[in-house]
Amino acid sequence: MQVFLIPIGADQYEPYYEPVDGDDDPAPEEGEGFVARQRRRLAEMVREAEAERHRRHAPDGAAAASGWGTRIKRKVMRWIVERAAEQRLLWHLRTADAATLHAPDDLASHDALSIFIAGLKRDADRHFRWFLVNLVLLIASGIFFFIPGPNLIGYYFTFTTVGHLLAWRGASRGGAQVAWQVAASEDLTSLRAALRLPAAEKTTRLQELADRLGLQHLVTFVERLAVPSA
Repeated sequence: MQVFLIPIGADQYEPYYEPVDGDDDPAPEEGEGFVARQRRRLAEMVREAEAERHRRHAPDGAAAASGWGTRIKRKVMRWIVERAAEQRLLWHLRTADAATLHAPDDLASHDALSIFIAGLKRDADRHFRWFLVNLVLLIASGIFFFIPGPNLIGYYFTFTTVGHLLAWRGASRGGAQVAWQVAASEDLTSLRAALRLPAAEKTTRLQELADRLGLQHLVTFVERLAVPSA
């Protein structure tokens, strides 16, 4: 498993992960318990959301939404795709035994790992709190079962509840059980320097570095989170 500690400012970092070989959904879980059933449902939702995104970008136009229910469902599906991308690192850490953390080569290995592990601890605490909140709301959303059409409220709270649960488990395991190896990256150091370039030059340079690192969606990630230079 390859994880990247991305500089988004002079001394600020965010972890980044892109799944490989289509391994982008939480693995289904055997069994008939509540958690197993909800994890299977989450995996189906993510696959459906990804399929909906591909239909929207299909060459034939993928047919515009014809009603308010369809339009709202597509917005929910788009939101699911975006949130899933944000949580996939933590989801995948649930089953990892060893991983490599790629960090800028101007950052000492022990400092890079300390920054990353501290971030995992914050993530674990945050996701556990939100899991409890959303679990209550998921149970409460059952009162809307009688409404005809897609249960978008149930969709939303299923995703948030199970997503936070898996993220909490992944963050906890990543900080305590995964064996980490740190790899120094000159490209990530260059990425920090690219953040100070004018907008047009910055995007071009970021794309060059993303291509060298083999990270398809890195530019969007960096431009969304980058801290403006003083």
